[in-house]
Amino acid sequence: MSKRSREMLQGMPVFGGISEQTLGFLLQLADTHVVASDHYFFHEGDNATSMFVLEEGRAAVLKSRDGNELEIDQLEQGDCFGEMALLDLYPRSCSIRAIGPCKVKEISQLSLFKLYEQDLEQFTIIQMNIGREISRRLRLSSEKLFQSHETSSNTPAA
Repeated sequence: MSKRSREMLQGMPVFGGISEQTLGFLLQLADTHVVASDHYFFHEGDNATSMFVLEEGRAAVLKSRDGNELEIDQLEQGDCFGEMALLDLYPRSCSIRAIGPCKVKEISQLSLFKLYEQDLEQFTIIQMNIGREISRRLRLSSEKLFQSHETSSNTPAA
């Protein structure tokens, strides 16, 4: 495992408190993908079986509404996405599209199951971290929704 990859993962909330040995184990099982600009990592509604770590590049988080894709966020180097797939069995809740060329590590449910078999404590820490990250994002989304509603409620009628 390169020093850069290790440091990047250790700095991510999902992998906080995880041993270097566990990070190496997961990276050994992870697939590396290069995605061209404007290509999708996945689409909203796709089957979900893995998460991604953005090693290089930027990506757009998109939601479909009335046949249009709306950008709701952007991801940068060091961000992860798709981690809900490691906790639930639902389809993808949004689409992710590359903004310029991207390089990612893909960590599958199978890789985490192998970690579960090898080191239950480290597996549990990752699961707890994913839950915390999803909770943090839900809080941010709720706050954005509240601010949006508050702004539209305070706008004078024309």
